[in-house]
Amino acid sequence: MPRIDLRSDTVTQPSPAMRRAMAGAELGDDVFGDDPTVNALEARAAELLGKEAGLFVTSGTMGNLVAQMAHLGRGQETIAGREHHLVIDEAAGHAVIVGTSVRALQDRPDGTVDPSEIEAAFRDPDDPHEPITGLVTIENTHAHSMGQPLTPAYTNEVAEIAHRHGVPLHVDGARFWDAVVAQGLRAIDLAGPADTVTFCLSKGLACPVGSVVVGRKDVIWRARRARKMVGGGMRQAGVLAAAGLVALSDGPEGMIDRLAEDHANARRLAEALSEMSGIIAAGGNAQPTDPDRPGPLDPARVRTNFVLFRVERDRASFLAALRARDVQMVEYPHGQVRAVTHYGVTAADVETTIAATHAALAETA
Repeated sequence: MPRIDLRSDTVTQPSPAMRRAMAGAELGDDVFGDDPTVNALEARAAELLGKEAGLFVTSGTMGNLVAQMAHLGRGQETIAGREHHLVIDEAAGHAVIVGTSVRALQDRPDGTVDPSEIEAAFRDPDDPHEPITGLVTIENTHAHSMGQPLTPAYTNEVAEIAHRHGVPLHVDGARFWDAVVAQGLRAIDLAGPADTVTFCLSKGLACPVGSVVVGRKDVIWRARRARKMVGGGMRQAGVLAAAGLVALSDGPEGMIDRLAEDHANARRLAEALSEMSGIIAAGGNAQPTDPDRPGPLDPARVRTNFVLFRVERDRASFLAALRARDVQMVEYPHGQVRAVTHYGVTAADVETTIAATHAALAETA
């Protein structure tokens, strides 16, 4: 594998402190509820986000799935952005497993969906032809807009709309902590309006496996039953949860504050890319300009750990030329290339990546 892997923040390796904690974790059977390390992780996550309870799950996809199962009845409908992970990247689990539909709305370049469109998307419950709206979801950070962090004000506005219609708000917060750090917030400020939030431990927080869902006790109980139903009941799961406790700790071994390094590295990479001939602005919802007449990459849009761009080259050849120089990026929708900074990628690695990109562009011109 190339030495510098920027395909995703899921490629992180656990820190030495995590490995020590995993090796010495106190264990029990989590399905019986007696794994003390899992219990501690769930309590810690709930405390940080200001919720009553938490649930440790294997992945963000499972977290979103069991949250939907906890909130929705079969045949109901979720309002979401059309490029949200829950809509396009989770193997249609909402339809296959939850038995629900999605009313997918246009995402905007800042990662939001127009609140007036959310308001208008609610179905008429008195019309037997229409599904019944049962959930609103948002994604924070919003991947397809180049990892834009959504604000507490926007989250609160969407929550007010959902609650006025009597339905809950779920936040797919796979990179929730990036949004917290980028905006200098407390987690509770950003999670407060939501009924449930899912966040990943295995992305920027660098744990080997897992996500956590938080919410009210009764909702999390239903999510726990759903987790068992879909085969997510793990036994001595404290081996994995121990890494999450390290990641969420306040001390120097914690992973939350460190995310600012990833954001700085991503901005440095974007600044250098914006000056290179052959690099143009990202497409789709990643930039606000006309996608048919793209301008240069705008590094000011890199607010977290995502850098999205397009190349005026054959994309596959460009990526192959990068791999030959021990740097790996990945194809992304709308003809884009994605580079994601994360734990294990240093400032020096970014400078190496910049040089490799220069060379790859020249080779594939």
